[in-house]
Amino acid sequence: MSEDTSLVVETRDLEVRLDGRRVLWDIDLAIPPGRFVGIIGPNGAGKTTLLRVLLGLVPASSGVVRVFGFPPLEARRRGLRVGYVPQRPMFDPYFPVSVWDVVFMGRVPRIGWFRWGGADDRAQVARAIALVGMKGHEHQRLSELSGGEQQRVFLARALASEARLLLLDEATTGLDLPAQHELYALLQQLRRELGLTIVAVSHDLMELAAHADELVCINGTTHIHGNPQVVLHSHELREAYRCEFDFLYADRSQAAASVHRAGE
Repeated sequence: MSEDTSLVVETRDLEVRLDGRRVLWDIDLAIPPGRFVGIIGPNGAGKTTLLRVLLGLVPASSGVVRVFGFPPLEARRRGLRVGYVPQRPMFDPYFPVSVWDVVFMGRVPRIGWFRWGGADDRAQVARAIALVGMKGHEHQRLSELSGGEQQRVFLARALASEARLLLLDEATTGLDLPAQHELYALLQQLRRELGLTIVAVSHDLMELAAHADELVCINGTTHIHGNPQVVLHSHELREAYRCEFDFLYADRSQAAASVHRAGE
């Protein structure tokens, strides 16, 4: 695979070792602008580690990693923004942090810590809050919001950085089904309106497959990468998870997967 600077994310022969243990190897990705890519795999497969590599938090042991055509840390220095939305974090419900405060944290990479920012910073925060449908909640405490609303706020924090690439790590975990649907619908809307590229890690195969353009199944290395329906029904998926799946389709909103592990 030759270098392609038009790609948002590119990895070639990526290998990552942590504490001397190989956790990722032979990872090849080529993600063009505007794509929604789902990363799936069993626990301990290296999915979160892959996101941390793209964020520049974990170095590659060998191979090539590029974000917007540059190594991740260089991309950050050049202001090529990557937004990160984690699993809904636990926080002290008595800590008086407001929606505005949380979203304003997305401006820190641009203005630094302990600065108030200027008119443009405040405009970007207000814009991000409006984009996720939380206008009017700016001064509400985060602890007063539902789980789905809280995740919208954390998504707004990522957007406030003027991100062009969104990385989501189990961002729908702990949300009820309607809130999951709403968050994915919002992501699709933002992708259309802002031209975002989205890479999402999730254990919910069916929900992710319903929204992603392609799925990448990893368990240390890439087992299969392609059309979601092809991936879901592949031998490689079962090999990666070391179990059998029965996929049930009442309709897309009620799709479910039944898992049968070896020996059951």
